Amino acid sequence: MMPRLLYRAAAGAFVAGAAAWSLACAQDTHAAPGAGRYASDVDDAVPKIERAVGLKFKRPPKVEPRSRAEVRAFLEKEFNTSHAERDLEGSEIANKLFGLIPDTMHLRAELENLLTEQIIGFYDPKTKVLYVVDGAPANEVTTVISHELVHALQDQYLNLDSLQSIEGDDDRAAAAEAVIEGQAVFDQLVAMSGTRNFMTMIPGGWDGIRQQIRENQNAMPAFANAPMVLQETLIFPYLSGAEFMRDFDQHEPGKQPYSDMPASTQQILHPEQAYFGTRKQPLEVALPAPPGGASRVRYSNDMGEFDTRLFLFQHLNDQAAAIRGAAGWAGDRYEVVDTPKGPALVWVTLWGTPVAAGQFHDELLQTINARYGAHPARTVSATPVEISGHPAVVYVDAPAGTPAGTQWVELGKVGVK
Repeated sequence: MMPRLLYRAAAGAFVAGAAAWSLACAQDTHAAPGAGRYASDVDDAVPKIERAVGLKFKRPPKVEPRSRAEVRAFLEKEFNTSHAERDLEGSEIANKLFGLIPDTMHLRAELENLLTEQIIGFYDPKTKVLYVVDGAPANEVTTVISHELVHALQDQYLNLDSLQSIEGDDDRAAAAEAVIEGQAVFDQLVAMSGTRNFMTMIPGGWDGIRQQIRENQNAMPAFANAPMVLQETLIFPYLSGAEFMRDFDQHEPGKQPYSDMPASTQQILHPEQAYFGTRKQPLEVALPAPPGGASRVRYSNDMGEFDTRLFLFQHLNDQAAAIRGAAGWAGDRYEVVDTPKGPALVWVTLWGTPVAAGQFHDELLQTINARYGAHPARTVSATPVEISGHPAVVYVDAPAGTPAGTQWVELGKVGVK
């Protein structure tokens, strides 16, 4: 639900901490002063990363220091691209309509503050340079260099820059992000521990790491105070992605996922059922033009199973219900539509079974009640329908006095493939 921008730049304190907490005693945390102060870290890490990933560097990775001010300038430059500006503007209004961020929040400023706090190091696929932030703790720098070296190696076999350019399909972008970050976490831990069974060294496994992240939020005030959707979107690719890559490593030892990337967060969340078994490919949904010549589509994207979970959890505050309500997701598309009375949100979801559609519909009604009560000031509805033979639900949140329910969508013109 958040713009899938600069996800690799977010390899910050909580990621470094995840490895440092579990394997701190296994590393030498030195950082000598001077221009080449990271050379020994890189020289030590490169052969370990190559063995862990199973690939060789085609050319030596470059490493350069950057100040916090330079990092923020880098973020601002990236956010100023036309692609980023469109995505930020559309994501901000969509997140507000979904009730995931406050109406008063300026998303770009929030992300700049959050990422500036988080970044300890990052690999930039445009310049092919691994940048390390000056003044970061030596033990975290050592860990982040290992993590970012995996990205530098990935980029020599897969065009990382192209993955950042995916538009209009946040779910696919999030799945790709999970593979890229998940492999970096998994193989970083393999390299640091010297074993692919490193989970035996981590008290509580991934749940233990998640708990450590929560407990260490006080060291990251911007992260601790960020909306839930931002926190979970940042954590998801590192931890859920690492779990996916652990499973991939067991199913396809010695292989890389680059030629057969997951197409949805559903495949990341349920790899045994949706990726390794009978592959569940997400259905692509195309919505027709909105009714009324005065309306125009400002932004269009998809949610996927993971963001659907976040939406339900945000308003129901029930993790089990959120997981249950998003299960059976098969595809979706939402649009932010400008009307004379203000912006409207139209969201069409497809489901694998009538039972799954019914479960989501029931929880969507609970969500509407939790957000707006019995007498909403807006026109809000959740309507079960069938589209191209698939159970579906049409959700509309529009200004009062505008059309309700399926009047927003000509069902016979919805494209599904």
